[in-house]
Amino acid sequence: MARASTTSDAFNAVAEPRRREILSYLAGSERPVQEIVTALGLEQPSVSKHLRVLRDVGLVRMRCQGRQKLYRTNAEAIRPLHEWSATFERYWQHQLNRVKERAEAMVRQDSPDLNSANLKEKK
Repeated sequence: MARASTTSDAFNAVAEPRRREILSYLAGSERPVQEIVTALGLEQPSVSKHLRVLRDVGLVRMRCQGRQKLYRTNAEAIRPLHEWSATFERYWQHQLNRVKERAEAMVRQDSPDLNSANLKEKK
C-alpha cells in the first residue's frame, strides 16, 4: 500500500515533527518566516517547505506585508485534529488521576505531620 502524501490532509502534514513545532510556534501569534527560522533554529528553505505543506492542507494562512510573508494558524482547519485527539482525553485523564492518587497516598504515608494529625483525630 502506498503511503499517503504529506499534502493530502492535515493528519499526514502534522506527522512531521518540525511541522508540529512550527504550528506550536505560530499558535501564539502571526509571525514572519525569518522569525520562525530564528526561533526554531531551522534553515530558511526547510521552514519555507514546511510552511508550504501546512498552507496546502489549510493549517496555516499566509499574508504579505510588503516583501515580508506573515504566517498564522488556521484554527478552523486544526479543529479536526483537536476533535480526534480529544477521543483519547478520557484515557489520559484517567491515567493522570491514577498518578495523582498514588502521589497523594505516598505523601500521606510518608508525612509525619499528617500521620500524627491522623492519630490525634482517631483518639
